[in-house]
Amino acid sequence: MTKIDPAAAPLFEMIDHSAMLQQVEDWAAINSGTANLEGLAAMADRLANAFSALPGEVELVEPAEVTAIDADGKEFAKQHGKHLVLRVRPDAERRFVLTGHMDTVFPADHPFQSLTRTDEDIINGPGTADMKGGLAVMLHALLAFEGSDAAAKVGYDVLVNSDEETGSLSSRSLIETLAQGKAAALTYEPSALPDGTLAHARGGTGNYSLIVRGRSAHAGRNPQDGRNALVAAAALAVGLKEAQTQDCPVNPAKIDGGAANNVVPDIAVLRFNIRPREPSAGERFEAQLQELMGRVRQAHDVGVELHGGVTRPPKPVDGRAQKLFDIVHDCGRMLGQDIGWQATGGVCDGNNIASCGVPVVDTMGVRGGKIHSSDEFMIVSSLRERAALSALVLREIASGDRL
Repeated sequence: MTKIDPAAAPLFEMIDHSAMLQQVEDWAAINSGTANLEGLAAMADRLANAFSALPGEVELVEPAEVTAIDADGKEFAKQHGKHLVLRVRPDAERRFVLTGHMDTVFPADHPFQSLTRTDEDIINGPGTADMKGGLAVMLHALLAFEGSDAAAKVGYDVLVNSDEETGSLSSRSLIETLAQGKAAALTYEPSALPDGTLAHARGGTGNYSLIVRGRSAHAGRNPQDGRNALVAAAALAVGLKEAQTQDCPVNPAKIDGGAANNVVPDIAVLRFNIRPREPSAGERFEAQLQELMGRVRQAHDVGVELHGGVTRPPKPVDGRAQKLFDIVHDCGRMLGQDIGWQATGGVCDGNNIASCGVPVVDTMGVRGGKIHSSDEFMIVSSLRERAALSALVLREIASGDRL
């Protein structure tokens, strides 16, 4: 890090690097895979205790009901952990929202469970970058911001959800509620590159299941009486791939179904993902999907039902959002950080916030890399530098002069 602007130095000096590192090590030692409800509960308790150092009241909110489709085509309730919400100065005229997630992609039985210090400035461990390091950055940025004169003028909501890694299905409505009316948002995903580069525009994503209901029959005696659900599902998969466009790639990912070799299968479930690259692409895709479903129903004499949809709308960067990126860049320069950005095909809760018309920068967390793998790492020195960056950004946007 190069020389810090004297105007930024007081906020930087408020940040306790040792406390941040200790928290990350403590939090990363807790397995909080999205399906590990016990681990998520332990993590939520630790976070509630840590975030209680801020003014306002911490609340653990029950997840919204979410359903999924099993391999037999039956809908079932999918369980999730509670979400943490903190509201500070809710009556302030100008307010922000800051979001992060406590879940990781590593289930309770995953072999990647421990931390390793690979050198003085690198820690390898589950969730260190994505995003327990980011949660520490958020917390300590807010603690530093609360020590500034600007804090009393504004309010903010904090959301730490338990299901971001699987699409935030049980927290989406909560995200949208908290985003309403906010002047700006910061989300604490790790930087897009280890050098601190931010994610800029993002595409969207949607996950779907098509449940195909045919009719079973003996494959030798009377196959003509059957309606092969597996063949119809395969026709849907091929049709989806043929119908994809440049602005909406489609990935047929899995077909569940089939039985003994001498039985015409009567049930199949096709699972697929789409990546709309601009807001109207998802709507056009769904119209094409309905047409394809109709053709397959008629051609194969089967039932076809749809479950799922777009979970993360595309996130273009408009003029107002660009102003927020420019503020982050300028604050980084005060700290000797060269902050750039690039578009990405990845998605996060920033997509959902932006769909509410709120400008958001969603990679304000630590510098690190190789997330979602056993090589995930966090750059230790980035804890303090990124917390200082957020604290400065909050101070800058509190006035409303530039945003």
